[in-house]
Amino acid sequence: MNPIYLDNNATTAVAPEVREEMLPYLGELYGNPSSMHTFGGQLYRKIEEARAKVAKLIGAEPEEVIFTSCGTESDNTAIMSAIESYPHKRHFVTTRVEHPAVLNFGKHLARKGYRVTFLPVDTLGRLDMDAFIKAIDDDTAVVSVMYANNETGVIFPIREMGEILKERNILFHTDAVQAGGKIPINVKELPVDMLSLSGHKLHAPKGVGVLYVRKGTRFYPYIIGGHQERGRRAGTENVASLIAMGKACELAGKNLLREEEYVRKLRDKLETALLQCCQDARVNGDTEHRLPNTTNISFEYVEGEAILLRLDEYNICASSGSACTSGSLEPSHVLRTMGVPFTAIHGSIRFSLSRYNNEAEIDRVIEILPLIIKELRTISPFARQKIVRPK
Repeated sequence: MNPIYLDNNATTAVAPEVREEMLPYLGELYGNPSSMHTFGGQLYRKIEEARAKVAKLIGAEPEEVIFTSCGTESDNTAIMSAIESYPHKRHFVTTRVEHPAVLNFGKHLARKGYRVTFLPVDTLGRLDMDAFIKAIDDDTAVVSVMYANNETGVIFPIREMGEILKERNILFHTDAVQAGGKIPINVKELPVDMLSLSGHKLHAPKGVGVLYVRKGTRFYPYIIGGHQERGRRAGTENVASLIAMGKACELAGKNLLREEEYVRKLRDKLETALLQCCQDARVNGDTEHRLPNTTNISFEYVEGEAILLRLDEYNICASSGSACTSGSLEPSHVLRTMGVPFTAIHGSIRFSLSRYNNEAEIDRVIEILPLIIKELRTISPFARQKIVRPK
């Protein structure tokens, strides 16, 4: 029996069309793209076709697209490139709710003696723009702010921030790993210098990412070696995955409307029903400005881990937060920063949908989850501190 998979912000299924596209490059087309002979050289042309497909999804020029191994490498590369390109500047600005790829890199820079500002968010997970404006100065080398939060789906004001930074001549990077393929992105109109994507978040395989670098932006390579990626990212190309990334971006562009309408409709149905059926449940984050596939719901007086274990017994997959931190018993740093109450933060569940979900799956979750919450509250030590009224 296939699982009901509602954890697409952690990773996505490889699309069938993507899998078919990459198979020849795992078999008979095994050459090295850097080879002089035709057998290998034909792969270089296929990589360039894939690059053009990625560029089209975000409105970039193909030469502005650098293939990497993952979103984390793209994020690290963008920040380190800015630091290396402007060595006289010693200030880095990000937010308190970033993915660990940026958050922990900021902490790394602080240990190296850089001045690092972690911007706050409000109770709905929205960026404090006043704090942002006050934070930047002539010593700021780069600002890195996620396009959309991986736990709440909240979309940040990237355009407004970019316009301010452009006037101040400060580099701007956005981690668009969660936004890519879910909402329209056009870097021709978006004032960002660098932007990160990850293949396994938009139905490509794991192990491939993208860094967009606007033409004319100073760039210092993070991985130094051969001539690959026009000298900007050394290492023999992961050909099959790069081809897959191109196909996944092509499909994502064709399915943007479906993400916006169909997936949002399923998400809203799930969210509305759970809030109605489960007392003391709340949505975490701005419900107006968020990704169409994501809802983060806290079920008070219950442990999130217990909810996930019970859902797993019904072959239902969800998450209690970021996939990169879900192995930790520490509560979500995103929800803590938002000031979510203790009784709710530990019972938070993130549901993240994709175009491969259907209404029958949502109906099944709506049928099962309220029963699980009711059962767990009868045995929860947190619930004993509050009388739970019967429905």
